[in-house]
Amino acid sequence: MTPAELLAPLAARGVNLDLGAMREALRASGDPHLAVPCVHVAGTNGKGSVTAIVHEALVAQGYRVGRYTSPHLHRVAERVVIDRAPLDDDALCDEILRVRDERARGVLPPLSLFESLTLIAWRAFARAGVDLAVMEVGVGGRLDATNLCAPVVTAITRIAFDHTAWLGNTLAAIAGEKAGICKPDVPCVLGPALREGEARDAIDRIADAARAPRIDAALP
Repeated sequence: MTPAELLAPLAARGVNLDLGAMREALRASGDPHLAVPCVHVAGTNGKGSVTAIVHEALVAQGYRVGRYTSPHLHRVAERVVIDRAPLDDDALCDEILRVRDERARGVLPPLSLFESLTLIAWRAFARAGVDLAVMEVGVGGRLDATNLCAPVVTAITRIAFDHTAWLGNTLAAIAGEKAGICKPDVPCVLGPALREGEARDAIDRIADAARAPRIDAALP
């Protein structure tokens, strides 16, 4: 079977914006996310491109780097990359079967497709001993499965109306959810589109509460 076929039963859980199951799964896995310093990227548009650019720049500097993005274009394995190589399909199938087996034995809680792949990515990055991972948020930020990472820097590219059923129907509400990736004393880089406006005001409120410094990205 292909990775996509093995993952298909997990899609029934849909989007799970609750960190409880992810936290439990990571704890049961030995907290691999805490062994992997992270660049965490959120935003409505541009987050995939920023993730790819930062990843490539770090690899070019000689670092061993993991990259986690979604969705994929052709193969599920494109979502989990170490240096410039996606996980091998056979290796990914083994990891998916392992998650499914651990779930069946009660070692792991029920996980969505995205949560399962996020767990697999962290396990793979920790096992490979990467120096850093660059991780793209799936939906929102505050309650996204990737938000249990240990970031050294975060980034928010831009804010527009997306996933309003989950994130809210105003730019301020959506920005507040995405700003949920801000962490104490971890700088947050903001895209040029976020210099001012209601989205920036919401981000500043959340970042101030989190004691996260902001850096405005230079205009191109």
